[in-house]
Amino acid sequence: MYDIIIIGAGVNGACIARNLSKYQLNVLVIEKNGDVGDGTSCANSAIIHAGYDPHPGTLKAELNVLGNQMYDELCKDLDVEFERNGALTIATNEEEMQGLYHLLENAKANNVKVELIDKEKLFELEPHVTKKAIGALYAPTSGIINPFELCVALMENAMDNGVQLNLNEKVIEVISENNTYLVKTDCGEYKCKMVINCAGLFGDEIQNFVCDEKVEILPRKGEYYLLDHFVDGFVKHTLFSVPSSKGKGVLVSPTTSGDYLVGPSSDFIEDKEDISTNKDVLDNVLKEAYRLVDNVPMQHLIREFAGIRAYHKSNDFIINEPTAGFINVIGMQSPGLSSAPAVALKVENMIMKNLELKIRDNYIKTRRPLYRLKNKSIEERDKLIKENPLLGRIICRCEQISEGEIVDAIHRNCGARTIKGVKKRVRPGYGKCQGGYCQTLVLKILARELNKDMKDINFKNKGSYILCEESKGEKNVKL
Repeated sequence: MYDIIIIGAGVNGACIARNLSKYQLNVLVIEKNGDVGDGTSCANSAIIHAGYDPHPGTLKAELNVLGNQMYDELCKDLDVEFERNGALTIATNEEEMQGLYHLLENAKANNVKVELIDKEKLFELEPHVTKKAIGALYAPTSGIINPFELCVALMENAMDNGVQLNLNEKVIEVISENNTYLVKTDCGEYKCKMVINCAGLFGDEIQNFVCDEKVEILPRKGEYYLLDHFVDGFVKHTLFSVPSSKGKGVLVSPTTSGDYLVGPSSDFIEDKEDISTNKDVLDNVLKEAYRLVDNVPMQHLIREFAGIRAYHKSNDFIINEPTAGFINVIGMQSPGLSSAPAVALKVENMIMKNLELKIRDNYIKTRRPLYRLKNKSIEERDKLIKENPLLGRIICRCEQISEGEIVDAIHRNCGARTIKGVKKRVRPGYGKCQGGYCQTLVLKILARELNKDMKDINFKNKGSYILCEESKGEKNVKL
């Protein structure tokens, strides 16, 4: 019997798990994918929005603003890359200037600090913006974050405090019985006092197991370009178009790793797992990007990718308790990432009305910092390498990631078990060669550290094997 079962290990599920881990509770997180943060939380704009865009009075507005304020302490505690680089929403004509005035009113209502600036100030802040720009709304509290690292850090800290995580396990039914819940998966059955539905795109299916009133989540796809880091600065702030009925529109933004994102599109689709990209859609993304900057250095393109957002017809977050002991956290499209810490706090308060919560005596608030070797001085690196020689062997040349960092990522709580799991945690495979050089080495390290045959190492989820059979060479290849 668990006190609470959380269905879904995206950023909201992981953040709630971390909050609950400070209490004397028996908590289980069930995730259908092979890693945490592998859905919407893995493919988004990586922005912590300031909170001037959501309509005043909505949950989006309330939780975005509060969540934004919570990120400094959260990222310091969990050693997550986060930078308040500020955002600029750019107008290129008088109609768009009227849109900025509307956002300015939103900002005042939501109590968000912004400033309307003229084109001279804009070009001073960002020399590479389009020469057609006539003004912008500047939001200094907007930020960029490493969303993969955030999900892992939240769950790692939760597991350090006793939370249980079951991966590669799909919930197939939830049954309410005698003031408890029976959660059935394709691997087993579990009983609990409360269920928290953080199933993202499939949150409607989970609610519809237990509630007479049915909901529907619509998938909305966004496609992106990812540009490699390059010597000459491109943009320092996150650049937004004036929002439309489709959302915030195409953005151009740096990332915490020094890469650049261009996108996303915004189109409703039918298949909730369709993360394919489309040339025509991406051509339009690029066209829209030229409304923000005069040049997009496409010679530095690394890859194209797509993410899917969970849209509810209310166009707002749905955080409620439709039946006793069952809490919904669904419809978490943008600014869901920005709002996650505040969402977790809201859910925590809802749980207090159902269960008695007692603080654990041995609660650990922080997680052990990562090595981040490439950010350290030569002297600091030399000292670490003397303590751990594996830190002196570079596996990923593009991103300068060592074997020691990869081994560390495997052996932590919520450690990497797949090629993509290592990639998300410490970045081998994110550079220009996209794993062409380092993927084989990462595979060998995973097999060695997990004591598995190399043929049993997956790229992502179950069955996504890299190797099928031995064709030549030594049977036992040692690194």
